[in-house]
Amino acid sequence: MTKKIGIIVGREQTWPAAFIETVNRRNEGVVAEFVKLGGTRMAELSAYNVIVDRISHEIPYYRTFLKTAMIGGTVVINNPFWWSADDKFAGATIAARIGVAHPRSVALPTHSYIEGVIPEESLRNLIYPIPWKEHIEYAGGFPLILKPVWGGGFKSVYKVYNIEQLWSAYNETSTTCMMLQEYIDWEKYARCICVGKDNILVTKFDIHSPWPHRYFDDPDFLTPAEHDQVVKGSRKLCHALGYDMNAVEFAIKDGIAYAIDFTNPAPDFEYYSLKDTFFNWVVEAMADHCIMQAKAGRVETNEMIWHQLIQSPSQL
Repeated sequence: MTKKIGIIVGREQTWPAAFIETVNRRNEGVVAEFVKLGGTRMAELSAYNVIVDRISHEIPYYRTFLKTAMIGGTVVINNPFWWSADDKFAGATIAARIGVAHPRSVALPTHSYIEGVIPEESLRNLIYPIPWKEHIEYAGGFPLILKPVWGGGFKSVYKVYNIEQLWSAYNETSTTCMMLQEYIDWEKYARCICVGKDNILVTKFDIHSPWPHRYFDDPDFLTPAEHDQVVKGSRKLCHALGYDMNAVEFAIKDGIAYAIDFTNPAPDFEYYSLKDTFFNWVVEAMADHCIMQAKAGRVETNEMIWHQLIQSPSQL
């Protein structure tokens, strides 16, 4: 019986079509196509052995469908239960627990609250004022990064050089939960594209270059020791998070690779960003992984306990 891989996407143009064409061209008893949905019934089994999810973080119904599909045994890349629960501060804690270097970080109470929250009644567990001095000292002093606990794309990220700038930025954050983070004055920056937890493509990446011209084909920009650090760190993080599709970013300073951003379960796969070398690698690597998963068949899901994905350092 032919196995099926489904793709759920948003505005992407290049990667989905290339991936579908590659899977189907291989003629390995597995076909790939775009998923079509018009509603989902409870306990309904999906027709797909594997579904690649690129957009459910923006379309809530898709996330609901994917959870139902996964309960029925479909392999979903990436796990919608963990994806619904992850955030950058939890990621920082996981990195620290499994021995991957990470900038010191502090989650902060939000600046503002939704209507109906009465400070003297609803916020009795909070210390006021926030102990800014202690947090700043813990994070290593200025400059510091203030960024959202949830989100990506460098949105609402501030680099602050003194307490006045920190307060000014914090006052703009409204109800967004923010985290204060040590600034790493990096010498090199790497972005690792991860497929299937263990297949890692290390790229030179410049976050300051204009999008989409941020990837550079420079295979020797890291020393062997630095390259080993980012590959091992990426594998540890992907295994801990349970992600089979991810992008892990490292800032390298004084020979130490600090994991900066690694909860990217729908990383940019577009040709315009990756260009020939990296784009072709991603297409082929994802086709390899998804075909393998489809051939393996449905997964028994007697327990849907997402936190069991987080393994102890001895297991990684």
